Amino acid sequence: MKILIVEPFFKGSHKAWAEGYAQSSRHKVEIINLPGRFWKWRMHGGAVTLAKRYHKLNFNPDLILATDMLNLPVFQSLVKPECPVAIYFHENQFTYPWSPNDVDVELQRDKHYGFINYSSALSADHVYFNSRFHLDSFFTGLEDFLRQFPDYREIQNIDKIREKSSVLHLGMALKKFDDFKIEKSENEPPLILWNHRWEHDKNPDAFFDALIQLSQMGFKFNLAVLGEEFKEELLCFTQARNSLKQHIVQFGFTDSFEEYAKWLWKADILPVTSKQDFFGGSIMEAVYCNTSLILPNRLTYPELFNQSENPQLFYEDEDELIKKLGSFMENIDEIRKQNLYGIAEKYDWSNMVEKYDDELANRNAV
Repeated sequence: MKILIVEPFFKGSHKAWAEGYAQSSRHKVEIINLPGRFWKWRMHGGAVTLAKRYHKLNFNPDLILATDMLNLPVFQSLVKPECPVAIYFHENQFTYPWSPNDVDVELQRDKHYGFINYSSALSADHVYFNSRFHLDSFFTGLEDFLRQFPDYREIQNIDKIREKSSVLHLGMALKKFDDFKIEKSENEPPLILWNHRWEHDKNPDAFFDALIQLSQMGFKFNLAVLGEEFKEELLCFTQARNSLKQHIVQFGFTDSFEEYAKWLWKADILPVTSKQDFFGGSIMEAVYCNTSLILPNRLTYPELFNQSENPQLFYEDEDELIKKLGSFMENIDEIRKQNLYGIAEKYDWSNMVEKYDDELANRNAV
């Protein structure tokens, strides 16, 4: 079977997912893509350029697998595919929290990105989501989105899309971390980790506020802040460089995967404060490297990290986060004995690729 992945935003988790599947699959998988920048322009214009590239391919796919950054109806109108077309939602524009500083929100120009997601899901033959939470929140967000319009809302299309939707959890290349495994330093203070993007939706203010309060209370810990930086640094990161200076052992993007992997293996605790996560790839990477978690009881986390089986990992509010993180630090010897590796390992491509291959082969057979 021949599969074509169409990715307008070839960067980060989108790129890792596409390449990981292409390298692992028993099928022949090709990728056409555009660089991961100017995300708004990718959602508007990427379909036109990618359709042009499609026509230059010497590749006749049995299935096209697009992602949520593509304006699928535009792409289909230009390509006129004779094979089934599916779409994979890494995120969606209904429930993804916009930056409060984004001028498009103030000018109400943000609505069209949600409409692209809606029309793409409507035109696809099948719709995949990377978690059950994402699927459910998508349809809640879609209904709210459609009901804001004055007439001809076509609410019945929600059920039409739901009937052709399913969950296909994210596949990840986690075993590559094995080559850089190192033992945790038992004689060192607890190493607290941040390994997400430096953006508002990951709620870094709450993360740093908790650490500042614990520092003022006299707790001893080290801090490694990793993840993708941007040109305009959020104020809380700038302030943390000073207020948590005595704890910092790493602050900034790592130059190599090896360095990144070693910090994850060294880390003891990952306190998560995110306001948005449809899966949580960076969290799963840390868990694979045997980093303990403290998670908010929201988003996709209860689903993926078995809240009923691991209630000790979850908190309800920021006061409980501080209390739980302090307790983890005080009992770090016991915390270091925890092993959540099995939760993450099942998402490695070695375990996920057969599910993808069988699922996509079935879509082609329909």
